[in-house]
Amino acid sequence: MKRNPLRFVWLLAAFVCLGIGAVGVVLPILPTTPLLLLSSFCFAKGSERFHRWFCGTKLYQKHLDSFVKERAMTLKTKLCILLPASAMLLLAFLMMGNLPGRIFIVCLIIFKYVYFFTKIRTIRAA
Repeated sequence: MKRNPLRFVWLLAAFVCLGIGAVGVVLPILPTTPLLLLSSFCFAKGSERFHRWFCGTKLYQKHLDSFVKERAMTLKTKLCILLPASAMLLLAFLMMGNLPGRIFIVCLIIFKYVYFFTKIRTIRAA
């Protein structure tokens, strides 16, 4: 099997995303699920062994497993992603002075809610 010369860069990125994503479990400002998805991608690129390890962790099982396997999330997971991101976008909306920027932010907020509730199935918590 050929080794990826950038594997250490991928692994470093994976661990950084994992660390920030893990902090996001406690701090609602940080988006946990997207960072853990990025971490999983980076682990897969960097090392099969680390990717298997990550997929076996409780953090992965709790926040990503249902999404990866079934493209589904619990309502709580969806809201834990959407609400902090919406709060940050609303803050940007309030601080922005120009109309096109504000229109873009409103469209972005609407798009992400429509996407999450039409493209990602909602499942019951286990």
